[in-house]
Amino acid sequence: MRIGLFTIAGTAPLDDLVTQVRQARDAGLDSVFFGHAGSWDALMTAAVAGREVPGIEVGTAIVPTYPRHPLALASQALTAQAMTGGRFALGIGPSHPQVIEGSHGIAYDRPARHVREYLSALRPLLRGEEVDYHGETSTAVGKLDAPGATPPPVLVSALGPAMLRIAGELADGTVTTWVGADAIADHIVPSITKAAEAADRPAPRVLAGVIAALTNDPDAVRRDLADQLGAAADFPAYRAILDRQGLSGVHETVIAGDERTITRELRRFADAGATDLLISPRSDPAELLTLAASLR
Repeated sequence: MRIGLFTIAGTAPLDDLVTQVRQARDAGLDSVFFGHAGSWDALMTAAVAGREVPGIEVGTAIVPTYPRHPLALASQALTAQAMTGGRFALGIGPSHPQVIEGSHGIAYDRPARHVREYLSALRPLLRGEEVDYHGETSTAVGKLDAPGATPPPVLVSALGPAMLRIAGELADGTVTTWVGADAIADHIVPSITKAAEAADRPAPRVLAGVIAALTNDPDAVRRDLADQLGAAADFPAYRAILDRQGLSGVHETVIAGDERTITRELRRFADAGATDLLISPRSDPAELLTLAASLR
């Protein structure tokens, strides 16, 4: 299992984020993925960091699809792939109605249909093919000329059955959040793998996002997370995956404790079939990520 760092692109000045990528590489990690949350652009941050720091994969987890046309995003992704020498992975997803409708004023209509049609236009554009796509939710006509660029892998944020089926059929894998090892094993991996096999596609990547903390007070970490991010449980997609796991809130998915606890719990994701683990540290990042890298 590959081990990576997850961080929000807006958590620090841009130069500091580049430094974080360099530290992650030096610690022995495989990747750094940036979330997009109303500050630095995650895709551009990944591209800059990947160009500045060789020897590590960079990516987005995720870029919302509704505000960006497939032609625009394909152009950006190919640029990032060229800037990083082929070390960029594009993670996309529909986001949530609270964001798309509340902040952007765009109707959050039929998100699964939207993502299927978006990928149907995006993937051939990334391959340099002429596109003349007219769907119910997306239209894309044109072709991109990006000399020397290769198509980046495309990952989809997928938690429910419909989105996992789309990710398996049309993308290279999925990125999860608020999902424990048991749900990775009995829901995420079987669902996306079955869809990929039915579509005669390669085995998909499963990037499991997890918040972790080396601490002697795990309950305090969970209380703090509940205060800061507890509202995420009200997002429909997150509520559904939490209910599937029998959890009341996102704080219950945190891995917190001593080195033995962290090691045991992280290894469960490998046993569950995750190909990648994206760790969001809630304690000293250097100590935690060094421990995580040692498990590779």
